[in-house]
Amino acid sequence: MELSIIILNYKVPYHLMLCLDSVQKAIAKLDAEVIVVDNNSQDESAAMVSEHFPEVKLIENPVNSGFSKGNNLGVAQAKGKYICLLNPDTVVGEQCFKNFLTYARLNKDLGAMGPRLIDGLGEFLPESKRNVPVPIIALKKIIGIKKSYYSSVHFAKHGAIEVLVGAFMMMRKDRYLEVGGLDEDYFMYGEDIDLSYKFLKAGYQNYYLGTERVLHFKGESSPKDEVYRERFFGAMHIFYQKHFKNSLAWLVKPTLSLAGFLYGIKPDSKEKKSTIKQVLLIGATPGLQREMGKKFDIPIHAADKKLVMKKAFGHSLFVLNAEKLTYEEILYLMNTQKNKYNNFRIKPTGFSFVLGSDSSTTQGQMIKF
Repeated sequence: MELSIIILNYKVPYHLMLCLDSVQKAIAKLDAEVIVVDNNSQDESAAMVSEHFPEVKLIENPVNSGFSKGNNLGVAQAKGKYICLLNPDTVVGEQCFKNFLTYARLNKDLGAMGPRLIDGLGEFLPESKRNVPVPIIALKKIIGIKKSYYSSVHFAKHGAIEVLVGAFMMMRKDRYLEVGGLDEDYFMYGEDIDLSYKFLKAGYQNYYLGTERVLHFKGESSPKDEVYRERFFGAMHIFYQKHFKNSLAWLVKPTLSLAGFLYGIKPDSKEKKSTIKQVLLIGATPGLQREMGKKFDIPIHAADKKLVMKKAFGHSLFVLNAEKLTYEEILYLMNTQKNKYNNFRIKPTGFSFVLGSDSSTTQGQMIKF
């Protein structure tokens, strides 16, 4: 088998359904398998996987053992030469894995690869391509000097970088095991930086493919509360202790202390006030149009995808129906129509809900009908 996709889920059943719909379409012509590890969600996640995606291998972890241990459970049962660690709050295009595999075969020094991540508004997420956050670089970022924190590779191109995001990391399974995989000392956060750095230290190269867009609804299973703060800065402390204990060690403690202080006093992010004046259904069906009409008291219009690809709209909520559109088209339309006044919702194939997020820091919105 060529590819195993491992999705670690925790309490995001509807995001998982959307993700699996896109993944199944993306591997339709590939020698691939999908493994879902449910980290003791104690909700409908596992039952929904069994009902709607019986071909997916489901591992029900009896405890929430964290990101690293959960993913390693899936890797242990993976049969593919390549593995892809994928978050459940992501959406991939139909050509995504095919293109990644082609790139992987061409790069003999491959460590890990990652895509251009976009948020629910279609905006590029700069953390898609980062440099190793040595203490001095982390300190600069804290005080607002971000240039050295992110890779200089153009966001829409491909090239060698240092650090990838755990939301999507593809690599050879044998090399993953060779460098020790995800370090289980990390419960959540920091493990993707650690894994990226271990590939570099082992003489491999990590790559960024900016030509491949992957939607990532950031933080859907991770509210930004005090627990998040402790886990994040605790993870960075582990990283520095493992890899920089004897190099610039004097910077580690003050860097993390300053970061924690600034994080604690920063104002809470506020959702922007909605200025949506119309709902545009792309790939509309009579049933979808009727149901959306029940949910909104603003005009509902069916719009042709070709028109939407050519004409700029504003103050619009785009409902993108995956039963009529490919996920490649959905990601393209989001990119075409992204601006501060538009929002997006996606309806996965065979489900009676739409899902989207209007901010990279909020839980997003799911509308059932």
